[in-house]
Amino acid sequence: MSFNPDLMKGSTAPIVLRLLGEREMYGYEIVKVVNERTGGALQYKEGTLYPCLHQLEADGLLSSAWRDAPTGKQRKYYRITRKGRAELAARTQEWTQFSAVVTSLLMGAPA
Repeated sequence: MSFNPDLMKGSTAPIVLRLLGEREMYGYEIVKVVNERTGGALQYKEGTLYPCLHQLEADGLLSSAWRDAPTGKQRKYYRITRKGRAELAARTQEWTQFSAVVTSLLMGAPA
């Protein structure tokens, strides 16, 4: 299954915030979790994920730290901030309302 990239754009940040609300992760780990949890329906690429991570960090919604991986390489781990948790709550509420309205319109029922 493949989704229109325009649909994906609006969902990347809330998904990333949600996953990092569970635990801190490094970039490729986020990609793997999204792919696993969606059965491959959402497949993030570096060009989608990393600009989103950098923007969320610039906005103060995430913080990051470099750490040694078991392989000996350095990985940049991201963690949600208090401001990020508040933003996640707001975006979750907004997404719920938005998706209900769009579903209603597409299915031909009044909102």
